[in-house]
Amino acid sequence: MNIHAPDYVRRIAPYQAGKPISELAREYGLDEAQIVKLASNENPLGMPDSARAAMMREVAELGRYPDSNGFELKAAIGRRYSVPPEWITLGNGSNDILELAAHALVQPGQSIVYAQHSFAVYALATQEVGARAIVVPARDLGHDLDAMADAIAPDTRLVFIANPNNPTGTFVPAPMIERFLARVPADVVVVLDEAYNEYLPAELRFDSSEWLRRHPNLLISRTFSKAYGLAGLRVGFGLAQAELTDLLNRVRQPFNVNSMAQAAAVAALQDQEFLDRSYEVNMQGLQRLQSAFEQMGLQYVPSYGNFVLVRVGDAPGVYERLLRAGVIVRPVGNYGLPEWLRVSVGLPQENETFLAALQKALTPA
Repeated sequence: MNIHAPDYVRRIAPYQAGKPISELAREYGLDEAQIVKLASNENPLGMPDSARAAMMREVAELGRYPDSNGFELKAAIGRRYSVPPEWITLGNGSNDILELAAHALVQPGQSIVYAQHSFAVYALATQEVGARAIVVPARDLGHDLDAMADAIAPDTRLVFIANPNNPTGTFVPAPMIERFLARVPADVVVVLDEAYNEYLPAELRFDSSEWLRRHPNLLISRTFSKAYGLAGLRVGFGLAQAELTDLLNRVRQPFNVNSMAQAAAVAALQDQEFLDRSYEVNMQGLQRLQSAFEQMGLQYVPSYGNFVLVRVGDAPGVYERLLRAGVIVRPVGNYGLPEWLRVSVGLPQENETFLAALQKALTPA
């Protein structure tokens, strides 16, 4: 076969997801029930019962297509963030929102700005549309917003900012982002990726949706995959003024969020008790992991998400030894961090299992 494809597509390295539990069990002959997965920043509590019940009520209608416009889910999101439905784009996870922005706004050869050590999908979205990546060096493994503003070129169409950032867990306070937005040219869209926003301490939280009215070039991306516990359903959303939202919907697949995902997301959005419990479990887990890393003498990045980036030296070797012990974490060499591992916060016993395995993996026989 002689299949023709753009060179920029052939140069894409496909996204590598965290290793599934079933795959590790097959590879090493392990019992799935004994494997601890702390690799993909999933909610260790699983999905809320409210969302599961909402999904079951939707089963009888699965012979029909979902509501392409997502009326009920948009209404719930609109109430939560005080925005009209025409400012909401539904996505097959928040990754979908990031890619929709690139496809709707960027032509081959134009540029997209994002930070070193930021979410891998920014690079993938840039490559998918044949754009030029302007990767701004990190400051203390986080975003240097002044340098990012300076890096915007005449052909820049998008800027991606993750806050908190994955995989480093760093956070940029609201005043710094507001100053950045004021510097960005009006024809450059800023995508503020807030996938981990719900894990922020109360004193650091802010309502970024208020900025939408002052910044028509702002797109906020959110997800139900993390704190809401719906990672397997793939549902996220974007918030932006109507003109930008209209452009995203012109390239969005018409049924990109299925019926069960929409129903579960509506229920999860209203389940404050589950969200509060997810936050508390995460805060306690973060404190335990970071305290243990200090006791082990390991460098780590104080995290504002539901994971911690820790420096272990021989990361590939430690990762492999953890796998053999039935613990899955995430190597981040593809982010330019070859000596580091990213560890998701688990349930208390999962965290303890990981820490015991890590202690052995750091000092192999």
